[in-house]
Amino acid sequence: MTETRRGAFPRLDPHGIEPVSIARVEAFVFRAPIATPVRTSFGTMTDRPAVFVRITDSDGVQGFGEVWCNFPSVGAEHRARLVESVFAPMLVEHPVVHPVDTFHMLTQRTEVLALQSGEPGPFAQAIAGLDLALWDLWARKAQLPLWRLLGGASGDIEVYASGLNPVGAEALVREKAAEGYRSFKLKVGFGRERDLGNLARLREIIGEHCTLQVDANQAWDLPAAIEMAHAFAPFDLGWLEEPLRCNRPVAEWRALLEQSPVPIAGGENLADAQSFATHIEQRAYDVVQPDAAKWGGVSGCWPVIQATRAAGLRYCPHYLGGGLGLLASAHLLAAAGGDGMLEVDANPNPLRTLLCGPIAQPHDGRVALGESPGIGFVPPLDELAAQFKQAS
Repeated sequence: MTETRRGAFPRLDPHGIEPVSIARVEAFVFRAPIATPVRTSFGTMTDRPAVFVRITDSDGVQGFGEVWCNFPSVGAEHRARLVESVFAPMLVEHPVVHPVDTFHMLTQRTEVLALQSGEPGPFAQAIAGLDLALWDLWARKAQLPLWRLLGGASGDIEVYASGLNPVGAEALVREKAAEGYRSFKLKVGFGRERDLGNLARLREIIGEHCTLQVDANQAWDLPAAIEMAHAFAPFDLGWLEEPLRCNRPVAEWRALLEQSPVPIAGGENLADAQSFATHIEQRAYDVVQPDAAKWGGVSGCWPVIQATRAAGLRYCPHYLGGGLGLLASAHLLAAAGGDGMLEVDANPNPLRTLLCGPIAQPHDGRVALGESPGIGFVPPLDELAAQFKQAS
């Protein structure tokens, strides 16, 4: 794999791809009702939203992406309108020589607007979803699965069931174990006794041969995080995720990592290349978790992934949304290689299960992404509008 001027990306010229003219950019907003809210230490989701992006080039080839939109509750509609009103005009009839160049163009052209509006997060999320769609389109034009286009050796990856709530986790773990999962992640940050009780019950259910992780969703300060890490040690956890707020000084993350008997994971809420570089260089995490639908898409996250692997750290992509972003995250993980696992939300969400292809059916904790072009799936977005009311 050779390098481009933007970083370590495969040159696509051998696949005969000419500059691509964008004919149409569309954003689709869907909301799926759910019976049981999804709870975190900072908030609750009462339905499952998704913003899907479809980019069509002048040859009629389409690429699909997804924009992170879980919070706030009106976030999906807002981000879709950013895609349509701000970014679509920049892309339509814009010649895409390479998705990386377009990623940087969109970022640079909207930098001042994002600062002026006080919304760097939503802007970055919209760019990430568009970048995912452009890479999917690029891989489809090359007639290669995205994982292979990025230089991966295998489309076979390990998965884990995520998003286990503090209430009802036992039944959900049994259900997911029966479906083929062998690794699980519990939400914590709801009080010491409750967290420890939930962990004890789950470890008893899954036994010693399955792996177990926990996610605190930025719940604690440094002393509390150190205390809880030691309390969790007997449960043989794969990692403790986001015990501190993402904007705490790197020195605090380092202090936690040095004192914790449990590996420390983070990165889903970092939103620029320099932040990732600092955390990786200073080894603030054991497990690095960029979310490609929240920042960076493929263009931003791929250099982060390569730096993670070069530093001897573990790459496990963060993801909690619909099926298209999940598929893109799976292809990034497959391309990266190593011992990372793909996060698959265990809570009911038809906008995930209907659109995630082979990920919907794990076998003994693993899935095979196959050889279909792009992310390997063509989502019926127009048909979904009849099933899930599309926001106006």
